[in-house]
Amino acid sequence: MKRIAAFMWLAALSVAWSIPAPAQRISVEENARQSRAAAKQQQKMLKKSAKKQRKAMKKYLKAQRKAVKKANHRAR
Repeated sequence: MKRIAAFMWLAALSVAWSIPAPAQRISVEENARQSRAAAKQQQKMLKKSAKKQRKAMKKYLKAQRKAVKKANHRAR
């Protein structure tokens, strides 16, 4: 019984070793695709942060205008 199990195990391993493993290196096309995707993601994040900065600047300028208006109103 042990011999049959050992033979089956050996046969299974030999079949597994005979199947070629997929290449570990990334192809040029795959590398280019990943690079484009990373660049696109970076652009998206930059655009998002620029939008937040514009919004904050707009809010700050509005507060400044309001403060000037308030100060002018008090001076009268």
